[in-house]
Amino acid sequence: MKILVTGGAGFIGSALIRYIINQRQDEVINLDKLTYAANLDSLETVSLNPRYSFERADICDRAALDRIFADHQPDAVMHLAAESHVDRSIDGAGIFIQTNIVGTYTLLEAARHYWNRLDTERKKTFRFHHISTDEVYGDLADKNALFTEETPYSPSSPYSASKASADHLVRAWHRTYGLPTIVSNCSNNYGPFQFPEKLIPLMILNALEGKPLPVYGNGLQIRDWLFVEDHVRALYKILTEGRVGETYNIGGNNEKSNIEVVKTLCTLLEELVPNKPAGVMKYEDLICYVTDRPGHDLRYAIDSSKINRELDWRAEESFESGMRKTLQWYLTNKSWWRRILNGSYHLERLGLNN
Repeated sequence: MKILVTGGAGFIGSALIRYIINQRQDEVINLDKLTYAANLDSLETVSLNPRYSFERADICDRAALDRIFADHQPDAVMHLAAESHVDRSIDGAGIFIQTNIVGTYTLLEAARHYWNRLDTERKKTFRFHHISTDEVYGDLADKNALFTEETPYSPSSPYSASKASADHLVRAWHRTYGLPTIVSNCSNNYGPFQFPEKLIPLMILNALEGKPLPVYGNGLQIRDWLFVEDHVRALYKILTEGRVGETYNIGGNNEKSNIEVVKTLCTLLEELVPNKPAGVMKYEDLICYVTDRPGHDLRYAIDSSKINRELDWRAEESFESGMRKTLQWYLTNKSWWRRILNGSYHLERLGLNN
């Protein structure tokens, strides 16, 4: 099978491509615009594999998409290309509207145009898998409630609203045009190769440099944490075994507050990096609380029973084992993140002063 992966140089996209090339026999075409969070270094181990190819293109560029579909003749699309950082969406929503909504529309139209011209057998087996987020569901007020595939959408940020819009477009293209689409919504991902504006890598790298560990509000916002390698196994299962027109929620069954996440990291750092930066007595001393961001959802939690039941998928990593693996990766792959820090990004979170 030939799989076109959009956003394949990003955090989840690159993990997905490494999984497919290393664990499966499919061919992968990586379509990526190479914006600030994309990093081809994350694909260094597979870049020379004959089953891997790369196309630098923007999903908003219809002519480029038509050429890529025609040249590569994919059997499936896995759509991960998106602007994904909530703070950045608060600071400037325009690029989120353009990439996540207009880009998804453009990709759907290119895929539909290509699909309509396939022969009957290939048309039947073609799949368009849209990868989305649990943030489209908004906030869980009931502490015992979980997001299911039937939960109404109630996005809170420009980012989550743009992803909700994209989800609706994908479902509409299935219902109206018959394009064989599947949607998945995942909880917070973490793991190796994550760009250091996200909570876990930001805390790791700040701690290693003796910088403050900024936590929003009181730090009690709860997320369901999903190890990225568990996520990409689920994505491949959905693509190859999922039912057309369905939605699958993917969660790690690891609900933790933000402050728990940061304190867990501090404890692991005490064990694995006992030689602290100058002036630091305990890593926890670096924790500081900053003004909460606007519209901050308090709790997300996913009910993964549908994918457990229908596709026999379950998360394999516990939060503790996943966090240890993640920290150890950042400690042993300093050259990867140092190349990022040598550029324009300097461990800053946007939106703090807005």
